[in-house]
Amino acid sequence: MLDIIFVFVTGAIAYHGITYRDEEGNRDFVRLLFGCIALVFFLRVLLVDILKMF
Repeated sequence: MLDIIFVFVTGAIAYHGITYRDEEGNRDFVRLLFGCIALVFFLRVLLVDILKMF
């Protein structure tokens, strides 16, 4: 159960960090960086702990 909650939270963080743009349409480097890091954790927990692929 905790893994599923973790996947939803990190997925939301990754989505927000990767798709965020300010009022001028520019991307923020720090949000993009942390969004990519959250995506790595999201994929690791999803593939290894939940789907047992590796």
